[in-house]
Amino acid sequence: MNKTVNINLAGTFFHIDEDAFGKLQRYLDAIKKSLSDPQGSDEIIRDIEARIAELFSEKLESSTQVVTIKELDEVITVMGQPEDYMVDDEIFEDAPPRASRRSGSSRKQLFRDEDNKMISGVSAGLGHYLGIDTVWVRLLWVLLTVFSSGIFILFYILLWIIVPAAITTSEKLKMTGEPINISNIEKKFKEGYENVSDRVKNVDYDKYGERVKSGTSSFFDTLGSILLTILKVFVKFLGAIVVFVSIVTIISLIIALFWTGSIEFWGQGEIADWYHLGSTTGAPIWLISLLTLFAVGIPFFALFILGLKLIISNLKSIGTPAKIALFFIWIASVIGLGIFGIKQATETAFDGEFVTESSLAVRSGDTLNIKMISNELYEYDARRRGKLDIKYDENDEKFIYSTDIRLIVRSTQDSLGRVVVQKRAEGRDYVTAKNRAQSIDYDYNFDGNTLGLNAYLTTDFENKYRDQEVEVIVYLPVGTIIYADDNTYSFHRNDSHYRDILDNGDEEKYLLIEDGETRCIDCPIETKEDWEYDGESRINIDGRDGINIQSGNGDSVIINEDGVNIQDSDGDSVIINEDGVKINATDDGDNGSLRIDIEN
Repeated sequence: MNKTVNINLAGTFFHIDEDAFGKLQRYLDAIKKSLSDPQGSDEIIRDIEARIAELFSEKLESSTQVVTIKELDEVITVMGQPEDYMVDDEIFEDAPPRASRRSGSSRKQLFRDEDNKMISGVSAGLGHYLGIDTVWVRLLWVLLTVFSSGIFILFYILLWIIVPAAITTSEKLKMTGEPINISNIEKKFKEGYENVSDRVKNVDYDKYGERVKSGTSSFFDTLGSILLTILKVFVKFLGAIVVFVSIVTIISLIIALFWTGSIEFWGQGEIADWYHLGSTTGAPIWLISLLTLFAVGIPFFALFILGLKLIISNLKSIGTPAKIALFFIWIASVIGLGIFGIKQATETAFDGEFVTESSLAVRSGDTLNIKMISNELYEYDARRRGKLDIKYDENDEKFIYSTDIRLIVRSTQDSLGRVVVQKRAEGRDYVTAKNRAQSIDYDYNFDGNTLGLNAYLTTDFENKYRDQEVEVIVYLPVGTIIYADDNTYSFHRNDSHYRDILDNGDEEKYLLIEDGETRCIDCPIETKEDWEYDGESRINIDGRDGINIQSGNGDSVIINEDGVNIQDSDGDSVIINEDGVKINATDDGDNGSLRIDIEN
């Protein structure tokens, strides 16, 4: 029968038999003797005792169970023998420490790393647990918070509450997954001790001594600390904004330009056609997309690195070779885009024009109807939209289709009318622009007294889009009557620069062509109702009802399509119409009357 001893090991009570207790005491004494540096030895022993207590707790099934030699030997096997961990200064130099026969291993546990914290150490702890750099964990938090509209802030706060901080040396070793043995405990403690020692050594005692002597240390130190803290917070906030904007821009560029650059490979023929319609460089889409990605993305990547440096003071550099490579790639991309841009711009440097003119069998006194004709294969509504589209003919050949047609009507003193068609386009030189304008297909027809103008133009796809347009000028002799269809409205919406005498709103009306203007011959006369004359008489003029004049004493004059009817207040009247003239007069003195009828 063995005696048991109650011990308090790192705040935890254990029942241990007498033999095991003696061996544990000898073991701890041997460890204390093996420590090379007496500074901090007590702290190291406390951490070792805490680790032994954890191992005891894991091995005991209940609090009443007694620790025996067997459990103690298993713990010593994990912790290592003192002679195997004779630690001296070489462990903190470049030379590796002497290896132990059995160092043991430790499973990673999630703790908050308050030594490397920005807020609470959650990101640093996750970085240790996941085995990735803390920078990327923090960046991931920022992105998740933004894209989740702030919901991930709640997750962060939850982790802050439930995840414990790594305070003891044993917990810090667990956090990084290092074996919790004598060697690592002493090493971890010495690292922390030396960091504190360095900060103490670097203090400018003379400066602080002078401040104390001057009596202003407390106030200005506090004020300086507040301002410095505000500045640090602002800088880190600015860095976070720069990082966020940069990463969103880079991701957007990659997604957009990857999709754009691969449209030819994925069968997006229509989009590729639109690209080639406006491009004359001959460069493939993927090349332009790649150059754009480098030219725009690399500066934003530099901003991204700058933002990280504002957030993390000890961020490692990407290296000089990488910087040089990125710089030359950026320069090459900018130069490449510049060359393609100059080549593209030169294709629209000159305007070319091709003009055709033909007579129109319309003379003074004739009536001409004008209407626009659409191509019903492609659209039914004739309207000028400036529309540009890619169409296919009956042979499945591509061609350019546009509704950029302008209609202008002008008067002429010539006896015969004429139609002038001006085709325009752009090119890298005048000859090329003129040839491209000449290649425009446009037509019209004149049948009887109706002039039908195409509401569209076409040209071969190989001619590319170079602002092709058609201007149709119809010259009509003075005295001609014109009737414009309602569908011409959008095609002759012109300002005074074009000297167009056909105004918007004059459609569906018969207009007489005069010198430089038109006059409507079927428009109603303007109505002027309740126009007072001499304070008593009223004159009502209506284009349909005629003229009605009423005097204040009852006299009236009515002139309309039925003729003239004049009556006075005494009952006398004069009526003139298609039946003749009727006069009815009354003689008040003789109480008689006079009636004269003159018929046709």
